[in-house]
Amino acid sequence: MSADQMSIGELLAATVPMVRTLNLEYLETTAERAVLRLPDQPEYHNHVGGPHAGAMFTLAESASGAVVLAAFGDQLSRSVPLPVKAETSYKKLAKGVLTATATLGRPVADVVEELDAGQRPEFPVTVAIQRADGAVTGEMHIIWTLRPNS
Repeated sequence: MSADQMSIGELLAATVPMVRTLNLEYLETTAERAVLRLPDQPEYHNHVGGPHAGAMFTLAESASGAVVLAAFGDQLSRSVPLPVKAETSYKKLAKGVLTATATLGRPVADVVEELDAGQRPEFPVTVAIQRADGAVTGEMHIIWTLRPNS
């Protein structure tokens, strides 16, 4: 299967080995938002019986990567998407299945326009992590860039 035929989830699992470890489920991927689910897996629990902070970080970062690929996948021949900075806040006790919703923070056209001008554009992605009852258990704010190929 070529990269053009793969879903965003399949592409991430094929190219980023860490993504495969958590059995993430890709529920939605568009150029504006991506929604991923982390199943409740005891082997990734922490000392209080919920998902480990590292698993939550990977869930959120993977959701951000999914929206970035959905938005800028057509730019991969001339640039590499890279996270620049990430800040994570853990707000409430996380238990059970978690869902991460990532939202692109700039219009795609504005970012591509900067890339066309020879710049290295940066853009924010925000991610909310929720447990099954809807409570937000964590948030991530991540800055991504499209590094032009030399």
